[in-house]
Amino acid sequence: MRGIPEAHHEADLAVFYDRQAPVRNTRALTPHRVHCREWFIRLVKSEHRHSLFELGCGTGVEGLEFVRAGLHYTGVDLSPECIHVARAAGLDATVASGRSLPFPDSVFDAAWTMSTLLHVPNSGIHDVVRELVRVTAPGAPIAVGLWSGEDCEVLNPEDLQEPRRFFSRRSDETVMRIFGGHGSVEHFQTWPEGVGVESGPGAGNWSQHYQFLVLRTPAPN
Repeated sequence: MRGIPEAHHEADLAVFYDRQAPVRNTRALTPHRVHCREWFIRLVKSEHRHSLFELGCGTGVEGLEFVRAGLHYTGVDLSPECIHVARAAGLDATVASGRSLPFPDSVFDAAWTMSTLLHVPNSGIHDVVRELVRVTAPGAPIAVGLWSGEDCEVLNPEDLQEPRRFFSRRSDETVMRIFGGHGSVEHFQTWPEGVGVESGPGAGNWSQHYQFLVLRTPAPN
């Protein structure tokens, strides 16, 4: 998988998720995800933060929950079809790449990105995390969810149509090292892969668990 430009991966992901846009994203509503989202909303509101940015918003399943919680929400996704659905639901959503976010510095109070950064190769992950840090306020919390792995980069074997999705599957140690280089990882938890909607990518071929962390961006000097 080495040597393929990140823009190529992004174009393939947009095609894949354009096809998925009409399908309800139940994986965003699993019990663990709901618990983490509600916990993060409480954290954000306890710090009197009012705006939240989502990278990889899809059709807006979780964006609607943030809006219902009273947060000013903005989302981006690579898939034009997903963004069309999110906008139809009334969300502020835009087609954009995490490599170059179309926002000023420090404009959001918090950020949320679930099962998205696992599509970013190691060659570009620091650039994307830097962009997340750039658009969030100093000292802001950024919630990240990923599927674990053995530090390998592969195409998803369960995708039956081309192009298949690219995954960078990272160990807990690698995840902590990557995000710890951009601020303070103040919360990290994992849970085992389940079945049905609680299952991850790979069609049962991978040994994995879910990783959820909160990165606290560097506070102002």
